[in-house]
Amino acid sequence: MDHHTSRRDLLLTSLMAALPLGIGGAAASPLNPEQTIIKPPETLQWKTLPPFPPGSFDNVALAGQTTAPGLYYTLVRWHPGYMSAPHFYSTDRYCMVLSGIWWCNSGADFDPAACVPVPAGSYVRRVALTPHYDGVIKSHNEPVVIAICGIGPVNFTLSDPSKPPWREV
Repeated sequence: MDHHTSRRDLLLTSLMAALPLGIGGAAASPLNPEQTIIKPPETLQWKTLPPFPPGSFDNVALAGQTTAPGLYYTLVRWHPGYMSAPHFYSTDRYCMVLSGIWWCNSGADFDPAACVPVPAGSYVRRVALTPHYDGVIKSHNEPVVIAICGIGPVNFTLSDPSKPPWREV
């Protein structure tokens, strides 16, 4: 046996001898709730903000605020029969449909019949300064939940400020 083979064998033997100590040794440390923050669904504080009517639109701010500078992350829930009025934001918004079907369209002319159904698992990017509207059509039987993030402030602007920010459909 040559010098390189015996040295390799010695290193491999040492490594193999140490493995059982690392694998079966000490137990993992417990989860630190200050380092890994978990909020089960039942603890989320859904709120309907004025001027939206009860049972139309709810949201939960998870991180940051859409009205403040910096990153925000929020959940939005539209209930059947309600949609946003055409509006736009000053910054891009990045959206994931978590459950239900979201009905979306672009433009300042409100026409729910022209909306595109966007199912759970879909990604939607709302491009800054482009008018759009969305929600859940009345004939659909379940709300939609969307996770939305972006950089604030978003500066929500209605296409027609003489009308409310929501529409019953």
